[in-house]
Amino acid sequence: MTKEPAVLARLSAIGLLALSACAVAAGAVQTVARADPPANVAIEWNAIASTSVMTTAGQSPQAAVLSLAMVQGAVYDAVNAIDGGYQPYLAAPNARRGDSEEAAAATAAFRVLTGFPDRVPAVAGLFPSQLGALAPLYDATMADIGDGPSKAGGVADGEAAAATMLAARTGDGRGGSFTFVPGTEPGQWRLGPPQGPSGIVAHDPAPWVGSVRPFLVPDAEMLRTDGPNALTSAAYATDLNEVKELGSLTSTTRTADETAAAIFWQDSGPAIWNRVYRSLASSRGLDLADTARMFAMTNLAAADGAIGCWNDKARWSFWRPITAIREAAADGNPATTADPNWVPLFDPSVPVSGPPLVTPGFPDHPAGHTCISAATVGALQAFFGTNRITFTAMSNKCSPAPCPVRTFDRFSAALKEIVNARVWGGIHFRTADAQGAQLGKKVARYLTKHYFRPTRCRS
Repeated sequence: MTKEPAVLARLSAIGLLALSACAVAAGAVQTVARADPPANVAIEWNAIASTSVMTTAGQSPQAAVLSLAMVQGAVYDAVNAIDGGYQPYLAAPNARRGDSEEAAAATAAFRVLTGFPDRVPAVAGLFPSQLGALAPLYDATMADIGDGPSKAGGVADGEAAAATMLAARTGDGRGGSFTFVPGTEPGQWRLGPPQGPSGIVAHDPAPWVGSVRPFLVPDAEMLRTDGPNALTSAAYATDLNEVKELGSLTSTTRTADETAAAIFWQDSGPAIWNRVYRSLASSRGLDLADTARMFAMTNLAAADGAIGCWNDKARWSFWRPITAIREAAADGNPATTADPNWVPLFDPSVPVSGPPLVTPGFPDHPAGHTCISAATVGALQAFFGTNRITFTAMSNKCSPAPCPVRTFDRFSAALKEIVNARVWGGIHFRTADAQGAQLGKKVARYLTKHYFRPTRCRS
């Protein structure tokens, strides 16, 4: 596997926090020369974990962020215990300053993914069946690390952090039996009508996400949104008429770039964002410790964004635009008009790579992508101490893949586009997008206030 180079630099950032002993306030960029090895193992194992979670295991975006949060939280605790300077996420292993951060990072990721099958009793990881595929990758990483007490110490640190994470998340509600209950009254969610020549109807592969114990916030209830607009309100009519026009398969007002953006962001959000994280870590010269912290902050925030979002979806159980537009005659709003044949841009007739475009099989409100992406963006802003970071995102949704890349001059610009893109795709009301973004921002604010606080100046 190709490894990405690490530049001699350090960024120290966490919004709104400061240490009086430090020369710079948290949130500012601090560069300190440091002799790192020529590869950033945190980047390597984030890529391996992303493939394991989303490609090999095929987890849906809302489930994948939970798995990635477990991996990256453990990697952070293992590496931070050696490097120091920040609060642990769960607990700091009993590490020594000279332990190998590379061995700790790889071991923590590997063990969360595969578990400890040789222990008595065995400890299950996320994907025990992937042990045969992941073990050679782990061995290859470890072969690049010189043998000795440093390597052995790093392995012990990584194993301790992984075991703590797996124990902490046992019985957290993942894989539960919850399902969304369809309704028949106006405004109530029900599965979308069959789409495309084969009559595709999407079903949620992980509706249980909303019942999972959060990673950061005390309770998902604190992330509750205001809810969808009343069917008879002017705001609801505005939302419906907007998506009816801009989100239609045959829209004449949606631009070619808006169509491209809608399709671009329908790739798995966690996949897109973790590519961005790896690119930022490499291009901005983050060392392994800062890379591990950025990956943990973003993926843990995204996980709670998903949990809060799916919990809120169950609370409101609001219908999707395709149902609302086709059945608008029953909504009691004189400013809406039914179109029984309306089809959104997200229809199987549109050529894409991977699964066909279709109305998702879970309630509209709030929008999952904006919940997750807003939490992600808030965590990135906290880590870098600024919104003004230029970055490029890549998606594999286009046919042929990949899509043309999209470049943004600030994190919030990407979030703004995602909010719009869900309307352009015809699958969300704007209110669901906007309130989803607010939910994600709540997660990021809680993270900034309660987690990843600096404990000393690092040198």
